[in-house]
Amino acid sequence: MNDTQILTDTLKFHGHRCWASVAGVRVGLAALRALDVKRSGGTQLYAIIETGQEHGGMCFGDGVQYTTGCTFGKGNLRKNPLGKLAVTVIDKDGERAVRVSYKPTLQKQIAASAFMQQRAAGVSPDEISEEDQMELVDLVWNAPESEILTVGPVFDYPYNWLPEVMGFAKCDQCGELVAHAYRRVVGDKIMCIPCSGYDR
Repeated sequence: MNDTQILTDTLKFHGHRCWASVAGVRVGLAALRALDVKRSGGTQLYAIIETGQEHGGMCFGDGVQYTTGCTFGKGNLRKNPLGKLAVTVIDKDGERAVRVSYKPTLQKQIAASAFMQQRAAGVSPDEISEEDQMELVDLVWNAPESEILTVGPVFDYPYNWLPEVMGFAKCDQCGELVAHAYRRVVGDKIMCIPCSGYDR
């Protein structure tokens, strides 16, 4: 899959076209190149994104997820909520990692754009015209990498990764399926966490 196809597919996955999701694609692609690895179909890569909650750049996370293949669903992506557009991608097999961050170079242009003016006025991103959406997509996508990204050095990342625990069983109390690793013993019953009374 070429880079343009990854961008197109990411924007479909994300649901609208915006600068932050494109920044996530650019950062993800740069991390894969720096580590000389392919997109993770399994869990051979692990990513730590530095976005937080409730800010206008969280779309960055979808760009990183789609590009690297590190997803919340597969459990190989987590947030370190610092409010930054940065990610550390870890090659688990090679025990190496790289941190890539998005620079503020284009922020004045982005803030002045028709898209961001409409977003600031409360217009939903998927109600903004394709032309206004694509202005920012093209701006971030076509910018030279050295102007918008900081690609850190590849560094060693030895870590004792826990093995994946397979399987589910029924909670003896509520009857819902619960993953084996999240079952708790209470007397002679095996329960999910909420039914067991445990915090975790």
